[in-house]
Amino acid sequence: MPISRLTVLFLLVSTLVLGSCASGYQRLLKSTDVNKKYEAAVKYYDKGDFFRAGTLLEDLIPLLKGRPEAEKAQFYFANTNYKQRNYVLSAFYFKSFTDTYPNSEYSEEASYLHAKSLFLDSPGYELDQTNTVSALESIQDFLNRYPESKFKPETENMSQELQRKLENKAYESARLYYQLRYNQAAVVAFTNFQLSYPASAYAEQAAFLRLSAQYAWAKESIESKQRERFLDAVSFYQQFLDAYPKSKSLKSAQDMYDVSQAEIVRLKAVPTAAAN
Repeated sequence: MPISRLTVLFLLVSTLVLGSCASGYQRLLKSTDVNKKYEAAVKYYDKGDFFRAGTLLEDLIPLLKGRPEAEKAQFYFANTNYKQRNYVLSAFYFKSFTDTYPNSEYSEEASYLHAKSLFLDSPGYELDQTNTVSALESIQDFLNRYPESKFKPETENMSQELQRKLENKAYESARLYYQLRYNQAAVVAFTNFQLSYPASAYAEQAAFLRLSAQYAWAKESIESKQRERFLDAVSFYQQFLDAYPKSKSLKSAQDMYDVSQAEIVRLKAVPTAAAN
């Protein structure tokens, strides 16, 4: 279908306008007029053009030191990175801002956005959780500093989500030890999990798997160590029974308990050999 003259004219005008805007932006980048550059950066920011605003502000910040505009420029620059989802950079620049301007009108929001940047940069629970711990620390610091903040509900929700992520990580790590038959490590990991997350949705399964790992560890141990480890299995069973008397896993737990008791009786008279 032939292109109309009106369409061609529209495309030509659009190209010229875009080219003019681009060339104007390029001139701004090369400009040494700090005031003009700052005004343009703020206009780009207000329009939501965070890439151009951020590029101009990055050049301007060293030139604005000591001037009243420096505070807003640094906050805006940090936020341009946040808006572009450069969360590692936005976390760094928001922290730098709050350190430099602790009493700024933007300080509360910058502290909140620092915490949120770390929250958004936190990886899935299956990966290393160093960033998650940093995010939680930042959120707690924010809540301590601004207990009545309008951002409090959201930061509390972020904290709960990160806690669940650490909980999932701890449980899955313990379960992986169990699946790989690293029974001693599994017992330690499940014990730590129960201490850290007593109200977890995984608490019952963790208690059962700890008993199962302890029982397997006892069975695979040298005879001189078995009685002690079967006694721990019996203790874990009793704790499991007290906490979850109606558990679907109770029959399996009972079987492990019965064997453990029988082994303790059998091993009672066996002399203790040197530890392996």
